[in-house]
Amino acid sequence: MSQERRDRRAAREGGAAPRRKLFRWLEAVLWIGVLALFVVRVTPQLRAAVGWGSKGTDAPAVTFRMLDGRVVPLRDLRGQVVLLNFWATWCPPCRAEMPGFQKVYESKQGEGFTVVGVSMDDASPEHVAAFLRDHAITYPVAMASPEIPASFGGVNTFPTSFLLDRQGRVRYTVRGIFASVTLRAAVDRLLAEGR
Repeated sequence: MSQERRDRRAAREGGAAPRRKLFRWLEAVLWIGVLALFVVRVTPQLRAAVGWGSKGTDAPAVTFRMLDGRVVPLRDLRGQVVLLNFWATWCPPCRAEMPGFQKVYESKQGEGFTVVGVSMDDASPEHVAAFLRDHAITYPVAMASPEIPASFGGVNTFPTSFLLDRQGRVRYTVRGIFASVTLRAAVDRLLAEGR
């Protein structure tokens, strides 16, 4: 190998060490970001499942117009543990969590638990009702008016869920998918509080 080739190779390899350090640093930053995102998404689920920290704040005084035409003030649901779930038919994570909500609703509704799905769709109530029929969702669903998400501080992530205790206090907020196993644990605990 000629000296000139050796010099070029040494120059390339000499420049590789700083690049490797840069790539290791970037990889570390990316992993920290992934870990932070994981913590941000999982912490609300853990808090709800094990009951960490929320004494609750009073839920706003809102009224829902249900798909079946009933008008239901949220205060009328006091005495029950209530899951308010802001969702939309076009939202894949919303659709993914709904069967789990349906199972918890079916198994716990006789004990004082209910779900109120709040559809954020721009579509007609008939479109939303057809979607619910097609997906075998039977828990109560309302169409959102602009005041409802605003009353909860603005809902800009779908799905977003608020879990209320029997006194009508918002105990837990979960942005993103609310896992059914976590929901069931939180509901069981909140139901037991009211006994």
